[in-house]
Amino acid sequence: MTIQFDKHRDFLVRQAEPFNGGPPLSLLRADFVTPNALFFVRNHAAVPEVDAADYRLEIDGAVRKPLRLSLAELHRRFPRRELTATLQCAGNRRLELMAVAPIPGELPWGSEAVSTAHWAGVRLADVLAAAQPQPSAKHVAFTALDECERHGHRFGFGGSIPLAKALAPEVLLADEMNGEALPPTHGAPLRAVVPGYIGARSVKWLERITLQERPSSNYFQAKAYRLFPPHVTAQNVNWDQGLMLGELPVNAILCHPNPDDTLASGTVHARGVAMAGGGRRVERVDLSSDGGRAWTPAELDADDGPWTWRFFHGAVEVSRGKREIVARAWDSAAQTQPEHPAQVWNFKGYMNNAWARVRVLAR
Repeated sequence: MTIQFDKHRDFLVRQAEPFNGGPPLSLLRADFVTPNALFFVRNHAAVPEVDAADYRLEIDGAVRKPLRLSLAELHRRFPRRELTATLQCAGNRRLELMAVAPIPGELPWGSEAVSTAHWAGVRLADVLAAAQPQPSAKHVAFTALDECERHGHRFGFGGSIPLAKALAPEVLLADEMNGEALPPTHGAPLRAVVPGYIGARSVKWLERITLQERPSSNYFQAKAYRLFPPHVTAQNVNWDQGLMLGELPVNAILCHPNPDDTLASGTVHARGVAMAGGGRRVERVDLSSDGGRAWTPAELDADDGPWTWRFFHGAVEVSRGKREIVARAWDSAAQTQPEHPAQVWNFKGYMNNAWARVRVLAR
């Protein structure tokens, strides 16, 4: 059976196999909650075909009571929870880093690898409490049912989060997305939703949850999703020296105007979204129409909590000629964004949160 992805006709496909893509900027901010047909997709292998009736979730490792749960048992034993949360790929805005220096072998993401959904399922903390973690448990590792292949080895995608985060009330094992059964490409029948962390930790098609003393040894935790300084390359990398990615940094995306738009000079209305990772909130967004020399505060829409993006909009004055509109966000820890992508360039192309810039022509 061929899995149908049921995406919007304007969905921007970055890779056909495995399937990867996201909403165009013109639709990214159309709704606060992203429709399933527009929600971005990050896959590292083909979408697995899973029979929900036969599905079982294993919880093992440093626990006193290992569990093997069907979906029906999850529904029967644990209370249902709901949460609206934004997920963002660690590689979002990689194209801007590629403009600084080549990043071979990685997906050329624009700003589309971020979306918000209303999730429903059970709290991971409730399931772990039933398994009774042992004192040695410090990390919670997820393993997926897909089949990735790297360097001649086949294995399920995986990653881990600290036990303290796993026990937080916002972390879900979700089987519903926007009021519907979880679609196959978004992790059916069950996925993790880890708000505030890079999307790679919200592992889809969950097969196993293992409590352990150290972080996951899965390739996508131990090597792939690590951050290195600019002088490190694929040729001289020491994987053990990279920083394991977890919490997302504060970030902003300009959704309007579009890059290279031709506009009438005068007042231009800029719109976008801003996000803050790790449970922090977006507190301010600044706009500039002269490349960042002078700033004006944007208007912020209602704050829906620390786990979702925040819409912003504002008017800037643009004189005739080639101009650059810029946005930068501030979070509740008084952290803001670096000015240039060159300041955060790394050979994997992760965690670009430089100022959002859109170049336009004003007449």
